[in-house]
Amino acid sequence: MRVSLFITCYNDSLFPETGKAVVSLLERLGHEVEFRPKQTCCGQMHWNTGYLREAVPIVRHFVDVYRDAETIVIPSSSCVSMMRDHYLKAAESVGDAHLADEIHALLPRVFEFSEFLVKKLGLEDVGASYPHKVTYHASCHSERSLHLGDIPIRLLKNVRGLDLLPIQNIEECCGFGGTFAIKNADVSSAMLADKVRSVLNTGAEVCTAVDNSCLMHLYGSLHRQRTFVRTAHIAEILASGGDHASQSEAGRQ
Repeated sequence: MRVSLFITCYNDSLFPETGKAVVSLLERLGHEVEFRPKQTCCGQMHWNTGYLREAVPIVRHFVDVYRDAETIVIPSSSCVSMMRDHYLKAAESVGDAHLADEIHALLPRVFEFSEFLVKKLGLEDVGASYPHKVTYHASCHSERSLHLGDIPIRLLKNVRGLDLLPIQNIEECCGFGGTFAIKNADVSSAMLADKVRSVLNTGAEVCTAVDNSCLMHLYGSLHRQRTFVRTAHIAEILASGGDHASQSEAGRQ
């Protein structure tokens, strides 16, 4: 399968290792990964802060770049949520029926990374090995918008050597929320303190998630407290170690 990687501006600027991990794993599974250099932002930052009209050209650009893509994989549930929940609204807000039709045609080919592995490829064991104690933080967009449920957990449970430790109050937000953490710093900090306490109570060495935005927020507090708990995007865990040869044929479609 030919897969188009939309890396997201967040990962591209701050967490390039996540994109490398996605490419490494998908290629090991036998797929061809392409990176379209004209890609930019999904428009979420503009839309969520009230710049609705300014977000429309960004939405239109995404459609222009990926119009002919076979499958688009995105290692960020928040960006996929922006597309599924708001792209049609953006087109309708400016009365662009043609753009709305193109979005309708494109969205079924857009997948969050873990969702792609399980729902599109039918894989739960990708041959990974990661000998660490890990806990999983369910980001708000993954839970409340994409409804990923236990998809990431099923993938993690099949990683060799990984000790998956359940976290209390998994449904609670970490307090990041993009500009929410800036505009409502006190509330955000209180939510972060609760979530970090839950992470530490698991005894995990590593906290993972499908969104690096949450992980950045969590790591900031974990690092300041000198807890020595690390964070890692789920793609980095799934791309680690193991013999992927047995999975290559199973992953091809």
